[in-house]
Amino acid sequence: MLFQKRKARPEEQGGLPRHIGIIMDGNGRWAKKRGLPRMAGHRAGAQVFRKIARYCNQIGIQCLTVYAFSTENWKRPKEEVDSIMELFRQYLREALEDFKDENIVTRFIGDRSVLAPDLIQLMAEAEEASANKTGMILNIAINYGGRQEIVYAARRLARQCLEGKCSPDDITEQAIDEQMDTAGQPDPDLIIRPSGEMRTSNFLLWQSAYSEYLFDHILWPDFKTSHIDQAIEEYRRRNRRFGGV
Repeated sequence: MLFQKRKARPEEQGGLPRHIGIIMDGNGRWAKKRGLPRMAGHRAGAQVFRKIARYCNQIGIQCLTVYAFSTENWKRPKEEVDSIMELFRQYLREALEDFKDENIVTRFIGDRSVLAPDLIQLMAEAEEASANKTGMILNIAINYGGRQEIVYAARRLARQCLEGKCSPDDITEQAIDEQMDTAGQPDPDLIIRPSGEMRTSNFLLWQSAYSEYLFDHILWPDFKTSHIDQAIEEYRRRNRRFGGV
């Protein structure tokens, strides 16, 4: 089991991962275990997310990317999807006020074009309200899929080539990086997935080439700041070789 009794706080030791990704998983199972509707799990998970985002900013994490809603999540029952979208609206309205005094830059990654206009507007307002802040970048992935992100990046580069702005030989890793939703940010050093599932689930596929993954059985609504501490401790113990020896 990865998450055990807490030892020392990360900021007391240094060597923090610059960028942490979290696949927020297990809300439905958390609710089912308690005999509650699935949306109760999603609401509990949203509260945990806010606490974790604040904590990561406080300890000096540069970027935090959370997987809120994937391109595959549209396959869920319409009633659940509609309720999740309403929860996003509620979160964004509260976050505009709640994070007002937090030095956190809010950004959204994923294809927002298919979302409801009022939700797109709330997302834009949240981004604009935090644009001049200097603290942690919080990427919230909504209608996001790693493969889709790579396809869109390839299309943009192909279009540039057709317009004569570049040639195929100009397409390098850096050129692709610059087309990613997280352009200008460090790749995730550490990706955490609670809930017991051991899959990447189409999350940050390009950016996670050398990420360290941590999987554990804890359901997302039970996730605490101490679990972040312990995940960072485990991350420090690993030897990141980036293909070397």
